[in-house]
Formats: sequence, structure tokens, C-alpha cells
Amino acid sequence: MNSTRSRLPFLILALCVLASTIVMLVLLFRPSILHQEMAPPEPVLPPASVSADKPPGMPGTDKPSVGTDKPSVGTNTPPPVENPSPRSVNPGDLVGRIGRALEAGDMAALQSLLGPEALTPDARKQLQALAASGIRLRKPDGVQEVGELELDQLTRWALRLDGREPGRDRIFFDLRKKDGAWQVERLTLPPAPGETVPRALMVDSLGIADAFLQATLRQNFELAKEFVDPAGVSDAKIAVLCIMFEEGGYHLRPSKPLRAMFQRGDTAGYLAQVEADDKSQAAQFAMTMRQPAAKANWIVAEINLDQLLADYARRVAGGDVYYTPLVKNPKGGDTLVLYFDFDEDHLSARTSRQMEIVAMILRTDSKKKITISGHTDALGSESYNEQLSLRRANTVKVFLVKCGVAESQIVTLAKGPSQPRRPNFTATGADNPDGRRVNRRSEIYLDF
Repeated sequence: MNSTRSRLPFLILALCVLASTIVMLVLLFRPSILHQEMAPPEPVLPPASVSADKPPGMPGTDKPSVGTDKPSVGTNTPPPVENPSPRSVNPGDLVGRIGRALEAGDMAALQSLLGPEALTPDARKQLQALAASGIRLRKPDGVQEVGELELDQLTRWALRLDGREPGRDRIFFDLRKKDGAWQVERLTLPPAPGETVPRALMVDSLGIADAFLQATLRQNFELAKEFVDPAGVSDAKIAVLCIMFEEGGYHLRPSKPLRAMFQRGDTAGYLAQVEADDKSQAAQFAMTMRQPAAKANWIVAEINLDQLLADYARRVAGGDVYYTPLVKNPKGGDTLVLYFDFDEDHLSARTSRQMEIVAMILRTDSKKKITISGHTDALGSESYNEQLSLRRANTVKVFLVKCGVAESQIVTLAKGPSQPRRPNFTATGADNPDGRRVNRRSEIYLDF
């Protein structure tokens, strides 16, 4: 008991020392705690405005724009066009942005996208007039690739304007590739109101090639003929191209429709790439362009349709390797061909459409004349085949006359089995159905 009492003062003293120590520590650290509690919170800055279409560092992102303290004029001012850089890794993207700037009437963006070399003062004035007229691009396909002037280096694109007549409905842009990016090198605007619409807005080799193809796609035989050298491109070849485009459902391929093959002084070559509506595969044909003496407009000097004819036969004739709507005439030049079934003398729906196109060509000039020859295979008597061949020629004539062609423009001949295109029999004397299939025909010689 005495021992406990003797230790009690020491215990009380220790507790007093501990309490005083705690008090001192609290007094020592309380000013900083109070400072933290009373200090104003850090201001929360608004996030930087970065456009989703522009990476940091591009104009208009990490730097304030000039004159942002000025109030905007009007309430219907169109929004600025995104990414007004005059260079792009994709030429179609660049032309598309130019089109949107034109629709918005944003001349500042157009100045940036086109650059001073293409946007001359005169071109700027014309673009302002177009924008003020309420210009709109076609939907869809407002941006169109025309073709290449130099392989993978110089290309031509167009903006297709809605509600404009042919010849005034496209603005052309020549784009050159520099350091891996494309930029506009040249701008060609459509004729202004009151100006005569030229036959081809671009008079270089690519412009004439494109104008020729556009005419044949629209079945405009007379216009297409103006772009060719008749010594190298026959009327029959133009007609059959119109027929194949119509009947085969072909149109120019959206990507690289005209590819540059070569350019040597006054001669140039292009590969025209087309596809059918079903887009199953592309077909091609070659065009050779030539510039006559005295630096006249370029002309289509030659067309090689072999690949297109093969694709057309596969698509329209079910793969018949002998089927072709164009053959060489024994007298020279090219001849259109219509085929008949065995012992038949009437036109199918397909051949009727072909003759409608021929009739359209003949109606443009009453002085044009054609010679229609009828042919048969070797089965049957010679006298019967002679009459059958005449009926086949007359069937074509009657159809053309019903389409408005004057009888005086048509000459008919009966050839019977005398001029086979393929052998009627094999070397062993056996029947040759494929050969006979080709020989049952009418040939139309366009003697223009």
C-alpha cells in the first residue's frame, strides 16, 4: 500500500508532462493548418478550345485568332471551313473542302485553299459571283476525278455544280504533288452567263479525251465526232462505243477514270477505265491523242476497244467469245454487226436498242447513208439462204425507217452464206455451231 502511494506522484507528473507536450505540438502546427483552411481555392481554368478536326499547333488551336475581341457581323455568317490548309495528302479531300468553302461563300478559306497562284484576281471575282448566285454541289458525286496529266504527279479534279447546263456545270482543278502532298496549280472556271459554251473547256489532251468520253456516255454522236480524227477513229467505232456504254450500263470509274500512259510532244496516251452498274469489275480501253500542226486542239487519233469488247461480250452475250458488235469491213473501216438466232429474221430486244442508237445518228443528217448486208450460215439450200439473208437486211431497214430514217439513206444487200466470218465446219468436216452462230448476222456499214 505504501509502495503504491509512493509511485502516485510520479505517475501524475508524467501525465502532466505528456499533456503539456501535446498542447505544444498543437500550438506549433495550428498556424499552417489554419492557413490551408483559409487560403482561397486554386482557380479552375477552362480547357483549351481544340477543334476535333485540327491537331494542336495548327492555326486557330493553340493561338488566339486575330481580332477575336471584335463582335461578329450578322447572325447568318457561315461557319469557317475546317482545315484551310492549301495542301492535302488526298486530292479529293482538298477539292471537297474547296467546294464547301464555295458553297459557304467563304472567300478567306478559298484564298487559303487555292493559293495566290491559282486564285488570280480575275478568278476571285468570278468565284465571288458564283458564290453570290447560291451555288450548290451535286448530291452525291459533287467531287469528281477527271484523270491524270502526269502519272501520280499531276491530276485533274472537278466540282460538279447542281442545276447547271452541260458546259457550265464543272469547275476544274489541276493539282500537283509536292513533297508528298497535293496543292492546286491551276483553276479553270466555267463560262460566265452570256459567254459561249466551248466544245471542251480544257483544250489539252486530257480535256479533249474527257470531253469525248462525256459525249459518248450521253449518246451524243455528233459532238463526240468533233473530237476525233476520222482517219483513225471511224464513225462505226464511235457508234459502237455509244452502244456499249448504253447497253452494257458502263460509266467512268470514279477513281482514276483516265490514267496517263505517256506524253511525248504532240502525242499522248490514256487508259480509259469504266465499270458497269453492278461494279463487278473494271474494263479498259486505250486512247491515243494527237495535237495537229499549228498547235490546234488535240484530237482522238486512235481507240483500241479490244479489252472493252471482250468484257462487253462476257457481260451482254453470256461469255460468247465470238460475239462482238464491231468487225472490220472487207472494203476497209469498221462495221456494226447484229446477230440472229438459227433461221430467224427478227431483231431481239438487245439489237433493237442498238438500232435505235444508229437511227439517232442517221437522223442528224439526211445525207448520211448506210449499207446493210444480210448473211447466213451454210445449213440449208443456197437459194433459201439468199432469201433469208435479204429478209435479215430488210428487217433492219424497216426498223430504222420506223425510227424516222429516210429509206433513201439505206442500201440493202443479200450475201447468203458467201461471206462467213468463221468456218461453218471443222477441218474434219464436222458441224461447227460456234462458227455458224457468228455467221448468222447483218452487217451495217456506216458509209459517212
